[in-house]
Amino acid sequence: MCLGLFALITWQVLVSGPLLVPDHALSRALVRTVPDTVTERLADLGNVPVAVPVLVLAMAYAAWRGRRVAALAAGLAMALLPALIVPLKAWTARPGPLEPWASGYYPSGHTATALTAYVGAALLLAPYTRRPWPVAAALTLSAATAAGLVLRGFHWPLDVLASVLLCVPLLLGVRRAAGGRGGS
Repeated sequence: MCLGLFALITWQVLVSGPLLVPDHALSRALVRTVPDTVTERLADLGNVPVAVPVLVLAMAYAAWRGRRVAALAAGLAMALLPALIVPLKAWTARPGPLEPWASGYYPSGHTATALTAYVGAALLLAPYTRRPWPVAAALTLSAATAAGLVLRGFHWPLDVLASVLLCVPLLLGVRRAAGGRGGS
């Protein structure tokens, strides 16, 4: 289902379809409604030097605790992102909300990085906490990243949504390798 919705959004971006009308309206309504100093910090949560070390530490901990397959699956999910995102950015060549002369905004790499790193780390750590806080923290950080990107005008809302839809299957694979909620 996620990949089907992703395909629908991608098609709309490629043909400048009717979904772009509410996408642009929502962006116009939201951009710069929060000070840039706040939204830039939120968007930075999706930077590789910020998000990836969180995943690497969780992978190291999981491997140390004997969950090497789960750690490898999380690392593989992160490694697949550039192979998925970069060609899509080139193919769609979507301009940004505040930079109509630039292209390569669809889908959002920062959103994909944040979601994969933080949720991947949470899935690796969850079996050791016996509490839901890792997943809640991961979803909060990912949502904060997405909000920062849209509010600052770095991405259209559909760019962010598309990245979420693209990452869900990857993260389901990590969850499966991690043994669901119980770990392996």
